[in-house]
Amino acid sequence: MLLNVALVALVLLGAYRLWVRWGRRGLGAGAGAGEESPAASLPRMKKRDFSLEQLRQYDGSRNPRILLAVNGKVFDVTKGSKFYGPAGPYGIFAGRDASRGLATFCLDTDALKDEYDDLSDLNAVQMESVREWEMQFKEKYDYVGRLLKPGEEPSEYTDEEDTKDHNKQD
Repeated sequence: MLLNVALVALVLLGAYRLWVRWGRRGLGAGAGAGEESPAASLPRMKKRDFSLEQLRQYDGSRNPRILLAVNGKVFDVTKGSKFYGPAGPYGIFAGRDASRGLATFCLDTDALKDEYDDLSDLNAVQMESVREWEMQFKEKYDYVGRLLKPGEEPSEYTDEEDTKDHNKQD
């Protein structure tokens, strides 16, 4: 009898925890269902390459689209605006090369450089961290181009390459 009561209590506790975790998400989504997120209203960005100056225009305050670079690759993180937008905890990385900050787990402006950062002074563990972050961004966000080194010319992307790349990520 005592064992049955204990099992029922465990099942109820588990059900309550699931409701707290998943039920509240459903309530939150329903409350804002009439509002479209910035990411939902923007078309997919055509693939192109960016200089640091061009990348800075996409910080979420001057432009609704939010881009950031990791290990020389630029990602559209607009759908993660809660994290990367101006008021988000990682908003410091918006419109910037986030590689050093992610590698060193630093959210200060000290981790951001105003010129191209080749990351050559990072150690092996930090470089591995950058590569892991790059893979996470590739899985979650759209890759929209490369971050150009000073003097480097942008690549020409065809519509076919752009469509193929977007379809591969879907």
